[in-house]
Amino acid sequence: MLWVKSLHIVFVVSWFAGLFYFPRILVNLAMVPAASIAERSRLLLMAGKLLRFMTLIAVPAVLLGLWLWLGFGIGRGPGSGWLHAKLVVVLGVIAYHWACARLLRRFEQGGATPGHVWLRWFNEIPVILLLLAVVLVVVKPF
Repeated sequence: MLWVKSLHIVFVVSWFAGLFYFPRILVNLAMVPAASIAERSRLLLMAGKLLRFMTLIAVPAVLLGLWLWLGFGIGRGPGSGWLHAKLVVVLGVIAYHWACARLLRRFEQGGATPGHVWLRWFNEIPVILLLLAVVLVVVKPF
């Protein structure tokens, strides 16, 4: 079980590294002048590659988490409310990842996109989600 936990942590940390950086690329995209086609293309390429990497990393993170929960019975029995709350946070992380992908598609297609200030606030969401997940797992408040 310790190997599975260790790998789960490594994949989650790697996934969050991408979730922390990806919106910064979107902020830069939102600030690119319309005439700067080369810069926009480079940022779109970077964002696309990072999104693919994040998605490839997210899959084992989620699967290993499911293995810990269902295979080893972590979070079962009395006092396991923390795990149910953490699962809600995980769904939030997945929804945030999906929202990142949708935003990138809008930038790629030249559609209406949020401004850089909105994206800077959007960039703070994974910090809150990670904080919630860590507190729930470590402190197990309920």
